[in-house]
Amino acid sequence: MDHSAIFGPLVSAGYSVRLHSFSALDCYMGLAPLPYTLAETNADIPVLARLLEGLRFPGADIADGAVDMDGHSWYFRCIDPEEIRHADSNAPSYTLLSFRRDWNTKRFQDPLDLYPLLRALRRELPRNIRENLPQNNDSPRPDPGNRKEYSLPVQEYPSWEAGLNPGVDLFRALMDGALILARYGPEQGGPSPAKMARLIETLAPGFPPKPEAQRLLLTGILVSPNPGRGLELLKSAGFIREFWPELAALDDVDHSKEFHPEGNVWKHTLETFRYRKTIVHNQSAYDLRLSLGLLLHDVGKPLSASSGSHRFNGHAELGAEAARKFLERLEFKSSLISDIYYLVKNHMLPAALPRLPLIRTQEVLESPLFPTLLELYRCDESSSFKGLDGYYESSAAYQSYLRNRRNPYRSADGKKMGKRSIRRY
Repeated sequence: MDHSAIFGPLVSAGYSVRLHSFSALDCYMGLAPLPYTLAETNADIPVLARLLEGLRFPGADIADGAVDMDGHSWYFRCIDPEEIRHADSNAPSYTLLSFRRDWNTKRFQDPLDLYPLLRALRRELPRNIRENLPQNNDSPRPDPGNRKEYSLPVQEYPSWEAGLNPGVDLFRALMDGALILARYGPEQGGPSPAKMARLIETLAPGFPPKPEAQRLLLTGILVSPNPGRGLELLKSAGFIREFWPELAALDDVDHSKEFHPEGNVWKHTLETFRYRKTIVHNQSAYDLRLSLGLLLHDVGKPLSASSGSHRFNGHAELGAEAARKFLERLEFKSSLISDIYYLVKNHMLPAALPRLPLIRTQEVLESPLFPTLLELYRCDESSSFKGLDGYYESSAAYQSYLRNRRNPYRSADGKKMGKRSIRRY
């Protein structure tokens, strides 16, 4: 991500800009950046308003100011010029999040000497991502004169969660912890979400997160390598039942063990994330649209009726409406909401595609989102006992449709056309 259009005016005017928290960590770890950037500066709000067009104010619990441009958002914390050298200002929920990177000099700053922990976290990333990370020779610079103890002395970190700040509020610690787990935690092992939830429950609750904060959290988790780990922490702590009840209901609906060995609908949903492909081969970037589709594709099952062997009747249509209301509540963009509505409503269609007449499927097939719908179907099928035969048959049917559409001598369903009906381009 090129930050020059946003950070450049501040630096040119003599102000400092540092990436902090997850944005700084992603730079060092070599992970694809989040769809938003977290920064801090010694410029105050009037200066930001003067230098940055379109500055908005999301609320002090999120940031002092924010700018949105080309589908990306930048969130600024304004730091007192006398305190900008110190990690103690705006103390993070976990010491891991004290890591920073100066945008102008491109140097990392590690005031709490976290380098050994960062190296350990890199080793825990999924293998396909870890083996393709760039070699990072810009080692962070520890500052021994500026250390702060939280729950354990800095020198004794056995793991990142040991650096929990007891003065932070529960929601902040929970949300940051969930994103750390999803982004940097191992797929197996590591800190237990249930154990972490019990530790975090001892903190003061603070104010409930606003819709924008919830949207940033969910977005960050879903584009990370291990979203299931972060979501499990939120569920264990009761966050999902309180704020995202549509997802909590998935844990109350059992699946057929014949085709779903992973268990209930909640566990099945988390299992689907394991089969996502990265947007760029062997990189850490995941498609938010697909990930939201996977998260919400069965959200209609708790709302649907079952009769005999026919379970979850109409759950795709019910789920599309529930997904739309859920995403509207978290203030996602309307265009993205429309895309997720399409994916959830039609997620059952690929399974029947080879057997349905074109008149019933052509509108869905013509959507530019259909390849994403096929990917959702592949992840859905991969997480069950069904195997991928149906996915390959549906892919072949889609390829046949595309081939016939390009053939001026055949109709879209493959029938030969008479001379008067031949398409001319």
